Formats: sequence, C-alpha cells, structure tokens
Amino acid sequence: MLDKTFDPKTVEPRLYAAWEDSGAFAPKDDPNAEPFSIVIPPPNVTGSLHIGHALNNTLQDVLTRFERMRGKAALWLPGTDHAGIATQMVVERQLAAEGNMSRRDMTRDEFVAKVWEWKAQSGGRIVHQLRRLGASCDWSRERFTLDEGLSAAVRKVFVQLYKEKLLYRDKRLVNWDPQFQTAISDLEVEQREVDGHYWHFAYPLEDGSGEIVVATTRPETMLGDTAVAVHPSDERYKHLVGKAVRLPIVNRPIPIIADEYPDPEKGSGAVKITPAHDFNDFVVGKRHNLPAINVMDEFARINANAPEAYRGLDRFKARAKVVEEFEQLGLLRGIEKTRHVVPHGDRSGVPVEPFLTDQWYVNAKVLAQPAIKAVEEGTTTMVPKHWEKTFFEWLRNIEPWCVSRQLWWGHRIPAWYGPDGKVFVAETEAEAKAQALEVYGHEEPLRQDEDVLDTWFSSALWPFSTLGWPDKTPDLARFYPTSVLITAGDIIFFWVARMMMQGLHFMGEVPFKRVFFNALVRDAEGKKMSKTKGNVMDPLELVDDYGADALRFTLTAMSGHQRDIKLSRQRIEGYRNFGTKLWNAARFCQANGCERAEGFDPAKVALPLNRWIVGQTARTARTVTEALEECAFDDAASALYRFIWNVYCDWYVELSKPILKGEDAASQAETQATAAWVLDQIMLLLHPVMPFLTEELWAQTAASGAPRAHAGFLMTAPWPQLDAGLIDEAAEAEIELIIAAIREGRSVRDELNVPNSARPPLLVIEADAAQRRTLEAAAGSIGLMLRVSEVRSEAAAPEGAIPYVVDGATLALPVAEFIDLAAERARLSKEIAAHAQDIERTAKKLSNPDFVARAPEEVVEENRERLAEAEAAKAKLESALGRLQAVV
Repeated sequence: MLDKTFDPKTVEPRLYAAWEDSGAFAPKDDPNAEPFSIVIPPPNVTGSLHIGHALNNTLQDVLTRFERMRGKAALWLPGTDHAGIATQMVVERQLAAEGNMSRRDMTRDEFVAKVWEWKAQSGGRIVHQLRRLGASCDWSRERFTLDEGLSAAVRKVFVQLYKEKLLYRDKRLVNWDPQFQTAISDLEVEQREVDGHYWHFAYPLEDGSGEIVVATTRPETMLGDTAVAVHPSDERYKHLVGKAVRLPIVNRPIPIIADEYPDPEKGSGAVKITPAHDFNDFVVGKRHNLPAINVMDEFARINANAPEAYRGLDRFKARAKVVEEFEQLGLLRGIEKTRHVVPHGDRSGVPVEPFLTDQWYVNAKVLAQPAIKAVEEGTTTMVPKHWEKTFFEWLRNIEPWCVSRQLWWGHRIPAWYGPDGKVFVAETEAEAKAQALEVYGHEEPLRQDEDVLDTWFSSALWPFSTLGWPDKTPDLARFYPTSVLITAGDIIFFWVARMMMQGLHFMGEVPFKRVFFNALVRDAEGKKMSKTKGNVMDPLELVDDYGADALRFTLTAMSGHQRDIKLSRQRIEGYRNFGTKLWNAARFCQANGCERAEGFDPAKVALPLNRWIVGQTARTARTVTEALEECAFDDAASALYRFIWNVYCDWYVELSKPILKGEDAASQAETQATAAWVLDQIMLLLHPVMPFLTEELWAQTAASGAPRAHAGFLMTAPWPQLDAGLIDEAAEAEIELIIAAIREGRSVRDELNVPNSARPPLLVIEADAAQRRTLEAAAGSIGLMLRVSEVRSEAAAPEGAIPYVVDGATLALPVAEFIDLAAERARLSKEIAAHAQDIERTAKKLSNPDFVARAPEEVVEENRERLAEAEAAKAKLESALGRLQAVV
C-alpha cells in the first residue's frame, strides 16, 4: 500500500540517482529513432541556481522528457560557460581572502593554474543543483567552454574568419571597466540612475569675439575635446561655423562644426565633441575627420595627452580640478543638479568609460544577413513571435562585434606578433612560426596576443562545437541542427543571434528550428526580484519546502507566451496540494482493488461513467500533446490540472464509489480496471512536468499486482497515443448532465446557506425521457454528492423550491423549510450593494488616464484583477437572488 503521504526529501534523490545510473538520460541508440536535441544555455561556472535558471531548465526538461517518451532519440546536452570576468573576479577575491599575492604579482600561467584549481574544486556547482530540479540532461556529454574540444573549435573559427576578412583588429570605442581593465559587452553594462550635475563651461572664441557655452556631466573629458558642434539650422551659430574656440586649460584651438547631432532646443544648442570618450562623439568625429585624443589610461587615470598638472589623477579627482580651474578662469557659467543614467560594470560596480583602444572585431553586418533571412523565411521560428521584431531591429542595425577582452582567463587569442608588429593568425604557435618564417626568411621571436576572447564568442559556437565540430562526429550528424532553444529574451542579441550567425556560416544550417523565450519570474506583486528589495526566491529553498515537482508544475503552469510570471509561495503550495490530490486518488484506487487488468481494452468498456472517463482521457492526451508540441506550456499544465483534479479526482472517483461498493460484480470489475488504466495514463501525461511523484507512483502501483507490473522506468515508457474513437459523445452527455445537476445544486445550497445536514429531494420538473432515466439511474451518486434524500420526477415545483436549469432540464431543490428566505434576500442584497460600491470605485480609478499612466504596472494590474473579481462575485450573488425571487 502507498504511504500516507509522498515524501520528496527521500524520494527525489533516490529516484534521480537511479535514473542517472541507468543511463536513461542518454538518447536511445536506435538509428531509426527521430532525433530531438536541446543544448542548455550554459550557466556560468561561478553560478548557483536562481529562479530564472529553475524556470528555463524546467521547460527544457519538460520538452526533453516528453520527446523521449514519444520514442525520439532525445538529447539534452548540458554544460557550463567559463565566464571570463566573473570567474577571474572570484579567484582574485579568493586569493585576497587567503592573504596570497594578487593576480598582478603572479605570472599569467600561475594565475590560470589557480583558476583551473578552483574550477576543479568549486566550479560547476550549478550542475549539481540542476539535478535537484530533476533535469534529465545527458551528463555523459557535459561540456565546458574551455575544454579541449571547444577550444579547438574556437581557434578554428577565429582563424577562418580572419582569413575571410570577417575578423580584424581596429581602434574603436568600447565599454571599458577600469576596475578589471578590460572591454566589456553591453550585456555586462548596468545602467544606473544617479545624482549628478551639468556643468556649463564657456569656451572663448579664438578671435576673441565672444564665447560658446557647452554643458557636460563629465568635465574631465573636456581635456580631450577636438571640436564644438552646432546644428546647421541653428541661426545663432551659423556665422561661427568654420571658426575655432580656444580650449581652456589645454590651450588648444578646436573647430566649430555644423552637424545634425546637437539639439538646438537643448541647453545652449552647442555641444563639446570628444571622440575618444563618447560613443556619439566618436561617430561625429568620424564624419568630420576629427582627431580622437584619449586622455585616460586603462585605470581611468589621466594620461600624458593631458596637461602635466592632470597626469596620473583619477578621473573623478581630475573632474573636480577641471571645475575648479574653470571657476578660477572665470569660465564657469553655471552648475545644474540632475539625475541621470550612468553605465556601470555589472561585476565591478564602477562607472564604465567609453575608451578608445585596439581590439579585435567581427564583421557582424555580413554574418547577420543569413540569420535575418532564416527568420524571415521561417527556417527558425521564435515564440512568442513578437521577439522576431526585436531580433530584426538589432541585426539590421548591427555594429562590429568587439570580441577581445583584457583578461587572463579565457580563450587566448590565436594571434602572434613579430618584432615589427606584423600579426600572424594561426590555430597553433607552430603554424604562426611557419608563417613568420615565410615573411622574414629566418626565425624571429613571436609574442602571442595577451587578450582573450569574449565568452560570447565561444558560446556562439555552442550548438555545434558541443557536438564535436570541427570533427565530423556521429553526434554532429545526428543532432545538428538542434530542435529547439529555450532561453531568456535579454540575450537574444548576445547569444541567440550570434549562434545563428556562426551556425549558418560554419555549418550551413540554422543551429535550432525554434526559439522559445521564457518569461521573467517576478514576485507575487509583479515586481522584479532583487537582493536589494529582499524579494528574491531561492529555488533550492522552495524545493526543500515543497518538493521539486510543485515548483516545476508552478513554473510550467505560469509559462504563457505573453506574460511574466508572478511567483508566490501560496501558488507553489497549491500545486503541491495538487500532487497530494493525485497521490490520494492513487491510494483510493489501491484500497478499492483498482488494478490494471490483463488485456484491458478501453474501447470496450460498457458503463457510461467509464466510457466518459476514457473519452476525457483521450481528449486530454491530445490537448497536452498539441500544447507541448507548440511550447504552450501553460496550456499543457492547465489541461493536466483540470483533468486530474476536476475530472478524475473530483468527479470520476466520487461517481465511481457507489459502483465500487455495489453488488454488481461485472460493473465493479470494469470500473476497477478503468480507474487503474486512467491512472496509468495520468502518470504518463504528467511525468514531464512532475517526474518524481509520477515515477514513484508508477513503481509503487506496479508492486500491487503482477498483471500490472511496469517494465522499466516511467520516464522511458511510451507516451499515450489514444485514438479519437475512444470519445463517446452519448456517454459524455449523460455524465455531464449528472455533473451539472450536482454542481448547480451545490451552488444553490452554498449561495443560500442551506445547512449541510439538510437532505431535501432533487426534483426533476422538466426533462426528456433520456434525461430522466439518466438522473434517476444516478440517484445513488447524486444523493451522496449533492446531499439529497432522493431523485424523483414531479410535474411542477412545490412551494418553497428553488428551480435551476441544466442542459435544458429544469430541476428544483425544496429548501424553504431549511432557510429564512427573507433573511437570505436581505443578506444577498447587502452583499450585492457592497460589491457594486467596490466596482464603482475601482472602475473610476481605472478610467482615469492619469492613474493608468502614472501608477506602477503591477498596481494597475492589481486593480484590474480586483474589478474582475468584484464583478464576478456580484454576478454570482445576483444569480442567487434571482433564484430566491423565483421561489414558488
């Protein structure tokens, strides 16, 4: 017999170990099996499981388990990313905490050795945490972006792109993190709103005839100004275009230029142009062939290109000194407080500088064209579809991709420099030396580039490098292109687009056929989770408290195409109760001898109740299958919940009780076999979402009898393929009539506060002959579930009876003797009035455009939900009052 309750803490680790040890996570060897593959978005090796990971990986596991059960060779390929900056930061902090030397005091090889040592001991913790969630990845194929095979792929791609002139070295502006002294990607830049100032500076005209006032939030950058720009239509400055100002402090003449960039309506209409320290200014500088003077070093200290008094100063000390000197010169025209956005390094937390430096770039414009075409033509589809617009907007306006980073941890750039600075790009140092020998005619010492590649460069190869490319492996031939990618929308540019670019360029095919962008998980009020707000939910803690299945079902059920997820503990607890409901139903089946009969054929059951539940099972199997095929995870979960809780547990189990306890042996045996068969289908259909509970039920119910023994794991059992012929519409009509009679009768009792002890008869007033037969035949079940004394036909409803209509039949419950009609009318009227007031207040608020525009989105949404709930409650009460008015 099943235990009284399901205990996730003991069951989950036991089952997961058994799954993994059995090799069931690997794709089947059958060469005729259709391949299905997903590559995991590789989490950082420094990471730990957060709620976003839990959502993303739950959905991947749901699809993988689903396709595995459908007989496909299902591969979910796991791995981790070396996470250049994050990992280097972790190890440097560890060294500092241990009192050891800093990275700068070590050789590169010594430091990298320390990182590998850390990785072996502490890295990859997240892959163990994914097991807690039930992730059925093929761990035997686990990859790491710095493993030997992926490193070889990275070098090959770099060299080939260089040979094709799609990868080159250039001097451009980058996001520069002074803390780590490296370029960082836009994804690693965090925009923070901070308090600041606009300083208004006067630049005297070179001829002494006046001045132009400019404003800046970064006064220190004026040391690198190379022009002042005004709009060509600005009448105030037309006569000055072509003239020059004398740059204060630096004492250098710089031109006044006309350009579309300045806004004549903003400030003075004139702007300072510092091409080496501002992205917009860099573009203006290119248009006008202005020099780009970099006045900072890699630590954001003022360098030798600035006046001597500033050299070596930190940027913020230089800022204060510039303001002070302008004031002394009498050229400070004002200081204006402001609140503005300043980019910060997401790891270092320090303001990022636009920095002019030599970096390696990929010509993303060329690589983007096939990726755009693939989505336009539907070779790769995106769900939800609105993400395609975001994809197109970025790729059609794409800039060169900076792929070099000034770090020690990562794929070192395969480029070597000769003594004259000539570069030799090759996959190995030996090949570079051979190239150099051809150029110089003799051996010369070569120096390898100190930089490493952006981690997105290696992860862009993930769908094919993890399968063995550049070697022509069986896995590559079988599983590329992959079937689907599940990821977050915020990396559509950094990862999804780049995988498509590289996959198409090197493999000639898209890397995945469908991309599903999972939602953002917010707190119960719809607010973004953050440690600062204290509203972060730890998935491992939730698994400890409620079990992995409850969390998985919650995330799946809330993963719609168009909405973020509002996660609450109450919701997870509710789905844990759902699991408990199924567990109790299985216990009921065991207690009532519901065991799978040898040779049971669901198409041959005779009782309407059993024909009905068989048909409902077939409908649910079709709905769940179609939903999962379309990545409509919430629709699949909704269908499962409705069928398991409402149809099977609430109605079928309850309606079957009189049969199971009755004297008709044939009906009893058929119902036992049907209940067991449906329970099997439930376990199969629910398994992808709640794998632990269903696997345990599968094993435990198998032990109750030899004819019902299940061979192997549920996770490898075949997915239900139920024929539409199992649906019996006549049986459905009969059982739906019984259910409606009970459901509506319960509503009457609840709305009018009829005591539980009251046992009025259920009267059939107007109905056709078939309906009367159905209701009278089900008198036992109706009596138990509606708490009525009998079911009988009457020509008319007696005085004091409450009529209600179901499926065209008029029924009545004589309840007047059990309640105070006048008091009930008064109560209902009072509650209706209260809801009406609430509806009026909320509707007035929502009709105010100012409230809708200014209030936080979650507050507006909360009011909309409140209005809908109040309207529904009022309608229900009005219906109840209407019933009372109809009392005969």
